[in-house]
Amino acid sequence: MERSCEHKIPCWVYVGTLLFFFHFYSVTVSGAPLKQEALDNGATVLNHSMHLVHRMENLLTLGNSSDVTLRVQTINTDEVKVIQAHSLVLTLQSDVFEELLLSRNNSALVLMETPDCAAVFDKFIRYLYCGDISLRLDQAISLHKLASKYHVWGLQQGLTQYMTQHLSSDSPTGHVVSWYNYALQIGDATLRESCLQYLSWNLSSVLQSGEWGSISEDLLLSLLQRSDLILQSELELYEALEAWTNQNQPVSSTVETALKAIRYGMIPPHHLFRLQRHSPLMVKYYESIRDLLYLAFQFHSASPIQLAKYFDVNCSIFTPRNYLSSSWGSPWILNNPTRDDRSFSFQTQLGPSGHDSSKRVTWNALFSPRWLPLSARSTYTELGAMQPTRTEGGRPRIIVTPATSSPDFAGVSFQKVVIVMAKQQGKVVVRHVYNFHQSTEEAGDFLVDADLQRRASEYLIDSSLYLHIVIKPLYHSLLVARK
Repeated sequence: MERSCEHKIPCWVYVGTLLFFFHFYSVTVSGAPLKQEALDNGATVLNHSMHLVHRMENLLTLGNSSDVTLRVQTINTDEVKVIQAHSLVLTLQSDVFEELLLSRNNSALVLMETPDCAAVFDKFIRYLYCGDISLRLDQAISLHKLASKYHVWGLQQGLTQYMTQHLSSDSPTGHVVSWYNYALQIGDATLRESCLQYLSWNLSSVLQSGEWGSISEDLLLSLLQRSDLILQSELELYEALEAWTNQNQPVSSTVETALKAIRYGMIPPHHLFRLQRHSPLMVKYYESIRDLLYLAFQFHSASPIQLAKYFDVNCSIFTPRNYLSSSWGSPWILNNPTRDDRSFSFQTQLGPSGHDSSKRVTWNALFSPRWLPLSARSTYTELGAMQPTRTEGGRPRIIVTPATSSPDFAGVSFQKVVIVMAKQQGKVVVRHVYNFHQSTEEAGDFLVDADLQRRASEYLIDSSLYLHIVIKPLYHSLLVARK
């Protein structure tokens, strides 16, 4: 028998009327706060949509005029959650529910869910009625599973966006690794790349967190292959790998592959000597990486030009990552960055090899909040290499150049990396990374989307622009290496 409302109105008429008005946002409610929006044609919209959302929520909570009972059973348990729902709402929001309701034999619809999904199913159903949802970080995957299973695409897209925007949020055990694994499982390339980029750009903080020990073997090996990792030093990465190995006890083949991905040429020789003697991991797997260590010691003992005669210096062992230690660059904090031009000088080592590490290179950095492109600088050559042409219509620009040239630069080019920090969910994280090479004096797309004039700009921390400049020496063969 068809259930009805207080005044004997058929339930489908009652719920349908509510949804019709909910769709067009035009319900008249006595005493409700009035939101007026002036339109271009002089008309005014009376918006009482929030009161209607409240009515829909009450409809779900009280179960008035319900024509279907959802029995949400947790798989492999006797636990059952009962929800009084309305067919019209479910079918309007989900074609999966529409098919299930058409094929049911009675007023009850049994849904089998995993424990994590069953725990948040009431939140999921409430979203279908009200169009909003509150959630914690540990509930995002479960809700995303439900949205995907029942084809609620708006919620699915919203949750993906939520996860990409909350990678830096604090959680007791971490969440980025689990989100990455989930994105890999469902084939969500956008979420997977966002997680991988966050882990790569904020690796130092990840290494110090409890989340580091939970990463999978595949994710570990994927990270170790990357040159865009941002961390203090290669030694920090080796020590983190040793800690991960002690915690997870992977098979020998995984450990050997991971150890071979460490860039030993980027570790100073005195640290390599210490690791050979005192690192249990290196002692155990020494034979697997002996040739790499031998090559690293040769790299540190000979000049790059001499080494290039016999070895391929373009391989990964000689390629630095983005190291934050003082030998590789310097932080630069710009207070009130829109005010005027700023200049800054710092020193780095000429190169990471033992032959070059004691040689210093002085770098000049210049930041301008309003700067014309090179093609528009008519007075550039007259004013000098470090003097930009200013204009109110320009964009932020940065240039980094060596203060002097030197014969020691032969066989070396310098990749310049400008790291922009930001505060997200109360934590300072990497917001953007810009790369440019010796052949270019500036990064053309530097802060192209940043609104530095706005105090609340996501690129600013307490009205200041936080940068870190990294200089990466890259060695090149001057002669063809011997076969």
